Amino acid sequence: MIEANSPLHFSRLTPAMAVGGLLISGMAARAADAAPAAAATKPPEPTWETSATAGATVTRGNSKTLLFTAGLLSQKKWDQNEARLGLDGAYGKNDTVKNTEFARLFGQYNRLFTERWYGYIRAEISHDAIADVEYRVTVSPGAGYYLLKDEKQSLSVEVGPGFITEKLGNHEKNNYMTLRVAERYELKLNDKTRVWQSAEWLPQVDRFKNYLLNTEIGLETQLTKKLSFRTYLQDIYDNEPVPGRKKNDLKLVSGIAYKF
Repeated sequence: MIEANSPLHFSRLTPAMAVGGLLISGMAARAADAAPAAAATKPPEPTWETSATAGATVTRGNSKTLLFTAGLLSQKKWDQNEARLGLDGAYGKNDTVKNTEFARLFGQYNRLFTERWYGYIRAEISHDAIADVEYRVTVSPGAGYYLLKDEKQSLSVEVGPGFITEKLGNHEKNNYMTLRVAERYELKLNDKTRVWQSAEWLPQVDRFKNYLLNTEIGLETQLTKKLSFRTYLQDIYDNEPVPGRKKNDLKLVSGIAYKF
């Protein structure tokens, strides 16, 4: 118990001590109020950014054609991880003759070791009836580096070994090792428009004359918060195609994309 003549008796408090106590109490109260506010302003957790694209062309009269294209793209960046998944395809006819039947599914995961260096694993499966490719599966691990990386643009290069298994027409299934050398560039022209370009070279390691060269260049412009117009030119060059087929397959795809 504090005695009346004790130095700590409330009657002996000086004005300075009283003011100091009020200041400390006020600071503690403000700190308690600021804690919930800081929690409320915590940035949201990264989520998957997904968009679907569809386009169609139909003609009647002197010609009777049908072309339908569709695609799905989903990507996410979180902590030291980057993931990108995609699906696209096209189907078309000229009168009763099928002239387009293509489908592709791919995925890539990057693990960042530094701000620019990363390791990756990529897998892709494709089908092209017109090129007589029943299926082609490509798997490739490797290392990548961002030559450019900021909010406006990025440029990355990648290299690593790869493995391809494929079935071409009525031929036997082929399995072989490849080298994979690739690059990808993306530029935001403004808040609503972006362009991109990519290239991928896949030579067979024990016979470099047998190689694939895949390139793509595209543009996307935002129309509304959810809708955008997307168009891209895609080229697949096979230096040793199925006999009777051409080496080069060029596709121009345009459509409306919806962002989920």
